[in-house]
Amino acid sequence: MTTAHKDALFVLVKSLSKSEKRQFKLYVGRLGVNTDAKFLALFNLLDKMKDYDEKAILDSGIVKKTQLSNLKAHLYKQILVSLRLNPVNQNIRVQIREQLDFATILYQKGLYKQSLKILDKAKSTAIDNEEKNIAYEIVELEKIIETQYITRSIPDRADELAMQAKRLSEQNVITSKLSNLSLQLYGMMLKVGYVKSDEEIKNVKKYFDDHLPVYKIEDLGFREKLWLYKAHLWYSFLIQDFLSCYKYSSKWVDLFYENKEMIYLNPVFFLKGNHYLLESLFYVKYSSQFKETLEKLEAMVNSEEFPKNDNISSLAFLYINSNKLNLHFMEGTFEKGLYLVKIIEYGINKHKERIDEHHVMVFYYKIACLYFSMGENKTCIQYLKKIINNKNLKMREDLMCFARVLSLVAHYEAGMDYHLEVQLKSTYKFLLKMNDLHAVQKEMIKFLRNLGNIYPHELKDEFQKLYNELKKYEDHPYEKRAFLYLDILSWLESHLQNRPVAQIIREKALTLTR
Repeated sequence: MTTAHKDALFVLVKSLSKSEKRQFKLYVGRLGVNTDAKFLALFNLLDKMKDYDEKAILDSGIVKKTQLSNLKAHLYKQILVSLRLNPVNQNIRVQIREQLDFATILYQKGLYKQSLKILDKAKSTAIDNEEKNIAYEIVELEKIIETQYITRSIPDRADELAMQAKRLSEQNVITSKLSNLSLQLYGMMLKVGYVKSDEEIKNVKKYFDDHLPVYKIEDLGFREKLWLYKAHLWYSFLIQDFLSCYKYSSKWVDLFYENKEMIYLNPVFFLKGNHYLLESLFYVKYSSQFKETLEKLEAMVNSEEFPKNDNISSLAFLYINSNKLNLHFMEGTFEKGLYLVKIIEYGINKHKERIDEHHVMVFYYKIACLYFSMGENKTCIQYLKKIINNKNLKMREDLMCFARVLSLVAHYEAGMDYHLEVQLKSTYKFLLKMNDLHAVQKEMIKFLRNLGNIYPHELKDEFQKLYNELKKYEDHPYEKRAFLYLDILSWLESHLQNRPVAQIIREKALTLTR
């Protein structure tokens, strides 16, 4: 039996809002012959189902097993056509495509002049809205039509179209190279996280320099600049140059505020840019601007003119709540952040079809850190188990590493010593297998492994030794990343000073506030 998560049609039907379902039925019913159509009956049946059940579909008598695949494909297509006609989905990009389709139909009917008139308007709209790929397609169709219908009113028409095609092609090539570079760097970040050695940083730098196209900033439009800033941002993240991350994410967000119409045309890129800006501000501990940026983003998302759809709603939930958690980490106000846990868990369930597993696991790790910082170690362990037991998580191996290390510390703090030895062996084996055992992790595991041989009165000295050993890695170019995931130094200080870890972090936050 196909599961709901694997059946694309069922997932699509369940993603529809009430108004979209109503519109689909009106669209199907525009011709009386469709009212008893099999695909409409299948739609109604799937709409009522809680889980996809192929046996129930066949038992309903709507369709035979041999016809089910074709009927599902037809229904899927009809839903997409209905959604395309929905005014909510009629953005500039769709409208330009529609005009291009109309012009193509007119051209095929031999109505060349009418086709060219539509194409000229569509091309202007495409260029004004930085839709240069579509603009290039339009110019290419204009060239084809001009070979069959010569417009004597523009003597230099051939030269004009040739120049336009060349210019758009060059801009599209630069954009393609920058987007490829950005995507590859993002892939590296997801797979292995930050660079870990001089050798890795050398390789990443060489890759970046070799693939960065030659350009003049004054020749770049909105779209080319956007991809340029994205490529620089991922390069900066990889090499842990967080000031450069802040620089390029700021350029990214400023680009949108300088071209406000692009916010409404590309809301996803606007949201992502703000998220990376907030992440950079979190890493450089710039809390005052962090608050300002987060408030500005939330106000924009909640404004009436900001686009609304399921994908945007999911991303807004993801980025806003993730950064609200980060704000509480920056300020050390962990108990005040507890209200977010229920909101996040509700949102994960609501948006589960549109949020990938990686981001869900990042949420769980942050919630675990929230409870750990409050001293609620057993609850912390429950959330970490969701990550450690996830066999499908292939990305962000660094997240898996630190989830296991934090789990060890939480087990120790919770007094669950009977689990500690098994956990140590499992974690050590996992890290060796990943070839991702770093100095901070080594020192932590060595400390926890020796706990059984330490007398109670020696414990404070051992904490001090570990603190002294780890402190020297705080600003190390490659080892410092460990402290981005887990503020282990504050945990050690809490033991040495016999004070709650939240209090230590809060005091540090006050001294770092800018």
